[in-house]
Amino acid sequence: MGSYAARLGLLALLLTSAPGWSQTPSTADRPTPDLSVPGLPPGHQPERLYGEKLLATIKIPQRPPSPPVVLWVSPTGSDTGDGSPAHPFATPARAQAAVRDLNRDRDVIVRLAGGVYRLAEPLRFSASDGGQAGHLVRWEAADGAKPVISGGDRVTGWRLADPAKGIWAADIPRGVDPRQIWVNDRLARRATLEVGRQAFRFHDWGMEIVDPAWRGLADVPDQKRIEVEGTGWFTDRHAMVERIEGDRIVMQQPGWRNNIIGYDTIARPVSEASARLFLVNALAFLREPGQWYADPAAGRLYYKPRAGEDLGTASVVLPRLSMLISIAGTYDTPVKDLQFKGVSFQHTSWLEPSGPQGYASQQSGAFLAGPLPDYPQEPMRDCSWGCWAFEAARNHWRQQPAAIQVAAATRILFEGGEFAHLGQVALGIGNNADANDSGIGLGAIAVEVSRNLFTDLSGGAIMVGGVTPDAHHPPRPEMGVRDILIRNNRIRTVSQDYREQAAILVTYATAPVILHNDVSDTPYDGIDVGWGWGVNDPGGSSAYRTRERGYYDQPGNLVYDTPTILRDAVIFGNRVHSVKQWYGDGGAIYHLSADPGGLIAENYIYDVPGGIGIYLDEGSRYLTVRNNVVDRVDVWLNVNTLDFNLPRRTAMDDLATGNWFRDGRARGTLTDYLNNRMVDNVEVKGDAWPVGARAVMERSGIQQDDAPRR
Repeated sequence: MGSYAARLGLLALLLTSAPGWSQTPSTADRPTPDLSVPGLPPGHQPERLYGEKLLATIKIPQRPPSPPVVLWVSPTGSDTGDGSPAHPFATPARAQAAVRDLNRDRDVIVRLAGGVYRLAEPLRFSASDGGQAGHLVRWEAADGAKPVISGGDRVTGWRLADPAKGIWAADIPRGVDPRQIWVNDRLARRATLEVGRQAFRFHDWGMEIVDPAWRGLADVPDQKRIEVEGTGWFTDRHAMVERIEGDRIVMQQPGWRNNIIGYDTIARPVSEASARLFLVNALAFLREPGQWYADPAAGRLYYKPRAGEDLGTASVVLPRLSMLISIAGTYDTPVKDLQFKGVSFQHTSWLEPSGPQGYASQQSGAFLAGPLPDYPQEPMRDCSWGCWAFEAARNHWRQQPAAIQVAAATRILFEGGEFAHLGQVALGIGNNADANDSGIGLGAIAVEVSRNLFTDLSGGAIMVGGVTPDAHHPPRPEMGVRDILIRNNRIRTVSQDYREQAAILVTYATAPVILHNDVSDTPYDGIDVGWGWGVNDPGGSSAYRTRERGYYDQPGNLVYDTPTILRDAVIFGNRVHSVKQWYGDGGAIYHLSADPGGLIAENYIYDVPGGIGIYLDEGSRYLTVRNNVVDRVDVWLNVNTLDFNLPRRTAMDDLATGNWFRDGRARGTLTDYLNNRMVDNVEVKGDAWPVGARAVMERSGIQQDDAPRR
């Protein structure tokens, strides 16, 4: 091709000979428009800003809110109205239908006037009931109002039925057979007799009467509605009688058989000294003030008033519904952006324990149900501290359905409201599918529960997460329970009928935050986080590989090499007191299984006589326990390291540092071998609490000046 210079010459020749090419274009081909440009003003150079000054100049554009549509509801309104202030709807169901026509392109507010809204059936919120395309639906109390969503009816027309015994009666609809009633906003007890355990001998068919003084039970009518309740070290078990003949109390199945195997059973509780036994629900048992009995066949309710109660003026409420609210979409289309502010939820009764299943409690709302395969021939001999048949059922435990249920939902808020006079767990968030009216479980994301009162409940206040394999290892991300915030709630007088339930329970969840709540007056634990006893953590638990338990020998009980979704749990700034009033097991704050990033900090725990303040139970790992104040307990910190299982390790990699305690001791193996460390914890003598401890006490519990964030 020749030299480089020759090639350049050839290129120039080709360009100059190309059509339209000119080395000297004319002036007309190069116009120069006359553009007048204003000069910059003096001092136009911006000041160099740093740090906070620069951050202060940042303005993040937000989408301006569109004016919301407001629908009004009043007990004195009419469902033929238009939802305006002048013509409000009468029922929440009518307002719900109206929301679906409006929420596609704007926010909708349903404003509830004060009064009681008695539901004919539960309210069920699907994806079409929440905000659409980033908009919001909020159900809220009108200014200064207290709207009550109720599943019950008033009972009136009382008359003195038995003057000698002081028993009154009123008519109720035939067939109604509740487990709870409330008199003047206070739970009343079903007719109950406490009996000595030594009066009976336990069998797989029921109970044998060995004390002749109890032979009169065979003459009590309506025997199939009598219930046997037994409380132990950490369980509260319920089973129904089939019939009583001579010295035999024959029990309904499978409830009775499920209640006599496992751990802490009716027949063989962990501690005979603390176990108690009750016979419940017969008119012959109605002897104490504040107790009642319903006769569904006759349509009659009997009640023995407490001192000072006048049934002519008293408010007596009989629940009709087993739940009030279901919020559930699907995993592909969850309910989004739904809020409840200032609303009170009241009056339900969960009825399943009154049937053949009973309530075979295992711990904190989880229970056995249905016939168990390979049931042991000698259940009390061979399965009173676990067995293969029991361990095969562990991953199939059910959960108690809550009165208000949330699953397959995102950005749900309950704020400034009340959960009271409910016959089970009040609020269930992302629980098992079997605990949801919708049939959809789990999948609760970004749910907030703030500034509510939970009180006078038969079960626990809040139950988060499920207990099945799908709960701890979700097969798809949308099924996980994540980002649950429980803050500034007052929780008191809960778990009155199902005593084994913690006030707040989180089983499996990612980044749950339990912050600045006040928890008191509970029979069992205040705050529980974690589930599974370590069996579902990476590598499993060696304690469940024993021949006696044989957990991993059972079909479907897997050894996972990946962690559960439980991580980054925070229990911070809570005030927990006067808990553990019934049971020796558990703790005011209790934890189970591995929780990377878990933090228990700056909580104030007190008045738990004979009990445990902070309990890290089986498999608890990677937890930091710091700057807590623990007072008037027996054990301030208990770490269950399963010492019988050493040198195999279970609870390990935990740090307790900077805590203050008085009248308590630490228990458990805290050694370098387990990497469990105690650093700079301070035992306080007398009343000389250090300044740091007093600051934690003062900051704990509900923060009145902490404004809601949403």
